[in-house]
Amino acid sequence: LVQHFPNSLEGSIFLPASEWKSNRLVVDKIKKVQEFMGLEVTGKLDSHTMNLIQKPRCGFPDTAEFSTFAGEPKWGKNILTYRILNYTPDLTAQDVDAAIKKAFKVWSSVTPLKFIRTYEGAADIMISFAIREHKDFIPFDGPGGTLAHAFAPGSTIGGDAHFDDEEDWTLKSEGINLFHVAVHEFGHSLGLFHSTHPDALMYPVYRKSDLAAFPLHQDDINGIQYLYGNKKY
Repeated sequence: LVQHFPNSLEGSIFLPASEWKSNRLVVDKIKKVQEFMGLEVTGKLDSHTMNLIQKPRCGFPDTAEFSTFAGEPKWGKNILTYRILNYTPDLTAQDVDAAIKKAFKVWSSVTPLKFIRTYEGAADIMISFAIREHKDFIPFDGPGGTLAHAFAPGSTIGGDAHFDDEEDWTLKSEGINLFHVAVHEFGHSLGLFHSTHPDALMYPVYRKSDLAAFPLHQDDINGIQYLYGNKKY
């Protein structure tokens, strides 16, 4: 779940805009963010800090190195199903299908997991594009804010991934790359939380990257193999 930090920070402590920057709670929060992001810890919103935290980022709380959800939920099987419920008008259905399949392959390449697409009924991971309020109590907020969110493994909504259809979805470096975001969100669908390593895929800040060469960082591999083990050849 991706959002711009300053707005969510202001709203989270219920202060007028004129007061939130000097509040001790906010200063402490800024220090924690700076420490997590590997910046100089000053408690001040300097230009370097602002530049980083204003980038789209996953809204789950920040944690150290690779991490899992509380209780370490994971799928109790290695063959998982997924279903694409609808499509964004930004891309052809074939392009979306290919991006989603490729994103799952990133995770199956280093684990025993296998992903099988279904076209009707319930699947372990239900994938959809939606706008604003979409019946999961985590509404999207329009262009440039939240990009997507996914839920930890479990029944009903567990594992499902939702993408904000008001974003500019692409398969290139311009706009928001669907493949890149999908790999990150499916990490959540499989039970991974966030990493402090800036080169890790599960680092919470969305960054443009070389899509021609997209290997998982060792930290991502350590995390997913902690949950599911090594790939068996």
